[in-house]
Amino acid sequence: MPSAFNFSASPFDCLSPQEQRLVRDSVDIAYFPEGDTILDMGAKPTHLFVIIKGYVQQRDDNDVVGTYGPDDCFDGRGLVAEKVSSRFVATEEVIAYQLAKQAVSELIASNATFGSLLFSDLSKKLSAVAEQKAKHEMQSLTMARVDEAFIRPAHFVEARLDILSVARVLGEQRTNCVLVRDQASQPARLGIFTVTGLQKAVLHPTPLAQLAVGELAAFNLITVRPSELVGDALATMLRHKVHRLVVTEGDVIHGVLESLDLFSFLSNHSYLINLQISEATDLESLGKVANQITRLIELLHRSGTKVHHIASVVQELNAKLFERTWQLVAPAELVANSCLFVMGSEGRGEQLLKTDQDNGLILRDGFEAPHDLEAICQNFSKALGDFGYPPCPGNIMISNPQWRGSASDFARTVRQWLMMPTPDSLMALAIFVDAHGVCGDLGLLATVQDSLRQLATDNDAMLARFASAIDAFPGSGGWWNRLLAIGDAADDQLDIKKSGHFSAGTWNPCHGPGAASQETRTSSRISALVAAGKLTAEMGADLIDSLHFFMGLKLKAGLTEIAMDKPVTGTLVVAKLSSLDRDLLKDTLNVVKRFKLLMRQRFHLDAV
Repeated sequence: MPSAFNFSASPFDCLSPQEQRLVRDSVDIAYFPEGDTILDMGAKPTHLFVIIKGYVQQRDDNDVVGTYGPDDCFDGRGLVAEKVSSRFVATEEVIAYQLAKQAVSELIASNATFGSLLFSDLSKKLSAVAEQKAKHEMQSLTMARVDEAFIRPAHFVEARLDILSVARVLGEQRTNCVLVRDQASQPARLGIFTVTGLQKAVLHPTPLAQLAVGELAAFNLITVRPSELVGDALATMLRHKVHRLVVTEGDVIHGVLESLDLFSFLSNHSYLINLQISEATDLESLGKVANQITRLIELLHRSGTKVHHIASVVQELNAKLFERTWQLVAPAELVANSCLFVMGSEGRGEQLLKTDQDNGLILRDGFEAPHDLEAICQNFSKALGDFGYPPCPGNIMISNPQWRGSASDFARTVRQWLMMPTPDSLMALAIFVDAHGVCGDLGLLATVQDSLRQLATDNDAMLARFASAIDAFPGSGGWWNRLLAIGDAADDQLDIKKSGHFSAGTWNPCHGPGAASQETRTSSRISALVAAGKLTAEMGADLIDSLHFFMGLKLKAGLTEIAMDKPVTGTLVVAKLSSLDRDLLKDTLNVVKRFKLLMRQRFHLDAV
């Protein structure tokens, strides 16, 4: 058998060397001319086919339900069921490997992941992929660079400075160590003095005000370069039995890597960013932290962290960042008498990379806003823009007077959106339903939401208008057919939000702002509707799995754009997807298709 079999393609990328040998010993090459039926409906298959060249369509009656290209395999389910449930037709000349059924059965028996990826449903496929990624998580973290971890700034003192003065520096700078310059030495040398050295200083016979720090500093510095791996830095600490490394590049001192920070980075490095946000005293410092959030997302993704866990971390960090920004921009009295809130994917906890701002401001009734409120809100929006969060194209920001006002005015407006619906007001209401408070008196937002909830009637006429949002992007459904097609369409860019993420993420108001709106996370809303009997457990699980898969694809595409120094658009090129991602994308788009059909039937949308 040829040695060129591609073991990097799914599901063969999870096989052990011994299992790969079984494949090589059990595979042959088959040829099918254009128009040939490779597998017919009802037939008993004897082989699993892996395409080398050409394309194969899977047809149910006259409908095309799947298209397979190079490195794709078929029909695993039919092989296990011993009966083909569709027709598989060569749409052009096809050359394929054919793997004997006995070998496939042995692989399924010995490798559960292979079996899951070959013929299981969407949920099991995604679980198998997640399990594979989890094995590499800690390895990937230790493969990160030192400059991706939290490096504390270096503070320098002269060797002749007395210990009392050094203790003041340690306290004022809130640091555990200082670097000591000894210019009198030939050649000049650099050492380190830590808080543990204070114990020795207290026991020293010389008075602290006369004891030079140079006498107690350690001048055998252990250093590490910014480009070295975190795993190597950890090994260096253990080897030399030290708790900190000085990060240097040539003659440049970048800072100090503390063991506590290193361990926090490996276990929960979001904590360090949270700490830096809290300690920031100006917008410039916050801007630097905002850049670290993107690096953290990249690291977590590379480490195999589940996308919904990444989204939860990002939601918390962004909320802290927005809160601290508002505290630095707005006077304390305004902060105490207002509620800053976010909406859209940020409010639902599904935001990953930085995208458009969606926020609003509720003021306490009777509070006299500062005369420069307009300038304050403009400064806030500008600061977020400087941090990498672009302005909202729809101008849904606190810099827009329509998205700030007193609690009573806001409550009146959202009730009007509900009671006198127009396409624009329904869209605004759907956005507001996702509102999540991040700073100030969060009770102000809760009051407005309660007034809306009390008014909600959940009648079918109103819900049908909400449900019509599934067609908010005309023509997006055509991506299903384009994805299944072959030829030039495969080079097109796919907008994840329009094709599936939008439908899965914004459908929640379809069931009314009453019961469902108390939850802002889409997955929680879906679970609540399953519990209420409005969705089947199977549909609920498929929707959540599909949402998380779409979020993962969007993140992967965005990180690729960042690596290429391009603006983040959330689109991807279908032709560049792996065979596994294309397979999963077909499954998840089919879930969206089923959901849209369910909504049409439930609310008679064709008649709306």
